[in-house]
Amino acid sequence: MAGTDTSKQFVFRPTPAIILVEPQLGENIGAAARAMANFGLWDLRLVNPRDGWPNEKAVAAASKADHVIERVKVFATLSEAVADLTYVLATTARGREMFKPVIGPDAAAEKLAAHIGAGRHGGVLFGRERWGLTNEEVAIADAIVTLPVEPAFASLNIAQAVLVLAYEWRRVTLSGEPLPIEEDLGEAAPRDQVIGLVEQLGEALDRAGFFKSPNKRPGMMDNMHSMFAKASFNAQEVRTLRGVVAALDRRHERPNPTRRRRGE
Repeated sequence: MAGTDTSKQFVFRPTPAIILVEPQLGENIGAAARAMANFGLWDLRLVNPRDGWPNEKAVAAASKADHVIERVKVFATLSEAVADLTYVLATTARGREMFKPVIGPDAAAEKLAAHIGAGRHGGVLFGRERWGLTNEEVAIADAIVTLPVEPAFASLNIAQAVLVLAYEWRRVTLSGEPLPIEEDLGEAAPRDQVIGLVEQLGEALDRAGFFKSPNKRPGMMDNMHSMFAKASFNAQEVRTLRGVVAALDRRHERPNPTRRRRGE
């Protein structure tokens, strides 16, 4: 979804740290920052990024997620990046032959929410674009997070993986918050307006010769009343439909441009 409401202030709530281990492309760092900002995360940590930091391509790809980019922390080693964390998850799509819990993104978000909600710090590790995390890096984590992807094509772009985890975090921790845009169903149409619409339609159909058999008219009108009642139109929709019916009913009163061109 394009567009950003710059009038709203970002809220820096306690959230998991997102740790990218030796990311290679600035574009991926920026896209990950944007995904984080979309769902309220802001603590982005980079371990030995290949092209250094700051990175202009990352800034461009972040699409104004400045509050994330400006707070990026760079570390020389993974152990330094996770030093303050007491719960760490490692993302991978490959079996590692380790005795570690393997959980999905929904369970990961729930565990992180409980841990961080208790005043502690947690984070998620994401590996290199080409080969992910090493076994040694996965080994320091408390659990493995894997996404329910298609086994025949399990590789995700880093930013895509960050987006999934960030979304699950938001869903778990802020499920009671309203959506960013409000539903507008309009003013419900009073029943007499809906009845009037159907009666107007019935009269127009009479003039059009729709009811071939007069004795079937009552039953067909009942069916139309039932259909329109189920539609739950708002007042504006009823007014629009009444205008449509009226326009169609008066079409014989208007000159036919096709006939005029033919000289009929």
